[in-house]
Amino acid sequence: MARQLEEQIVGRFPVGRRLRVLDVGMGRGARALRLVRAGHRVTGVEQDPASIAAAREALAGEPEGIRERMRIVQGDGRDTGVHFLPGSFDVVLCHGVLMHAEEPDALLAGLARMLAHGGMLSLLVRNGDAPAMRPGLSGDWAGALANFGTVSHGLTRLTATLAGIGAPLHTWYGVRVFTDTVPDGAVLPDDMDTLLAVEERAGRTDPYRGVAALLHLCGVRG
Repeated sequence: MARQLEEQIVGRFPVGRRLRVLDVGMGRGARALRLVRAGHRVTGVEQDPASIAAAREALAGEPEGIRERMRIVQGDGRDTGVHFLPGSFDVVLCHGVLMHAEEPDALLAGLARMLAHGGMLSLLVRNGDAPAMRPGLSGDWAGALANFGTVSHGLTRLTATLAGIGAPLHTWYGVRVFTDTVPDGAVLPDDMDTLLAVEERAGRTDPYRGVAALLHLCGVRG
């Protein structure tokens, strides 16, 4: 995800430009801190108090020049219009949030309004086109059968949604193509660099990316 996001930022914006970034659902702030360290100004939105506390603790250990470029707001992303003016950000991130939203289309429309002209909306969602792949590859046949058609956020629907909110799909990737069945807490392999290279290649290559566990979609505000 970090490599994919960096690729899109480098390819879309002038080198050295300090971007205004909104990270909705920032979690413990690792992604936001990475961007702040790269020179950008980041506003993180998160509703979980424990995650906010962890993000603030991590930020406190950074130099003053980095701390002053990051702002943390408590919220769930639906009230961006209250906190920010339309067109306030060059990049809006919404990773792992959409699948939990009661009204995902309304949330997306609100986030798109936060983008400046030419700004980029980066989404990470479950792949609604392949929910049966994980249990099927694990030999859980009943689970695979039960998962057909259970997730609504497929590529076709999201492409239409992004077009409808004025941020048409620019590019997309698959995330966790081969590694999604690896158990939590598994020991990292010695050839981790090779594993990442395989996942990165598969995430941008058909037909592999189409059956990834997650989709990373980047729309651009016209």
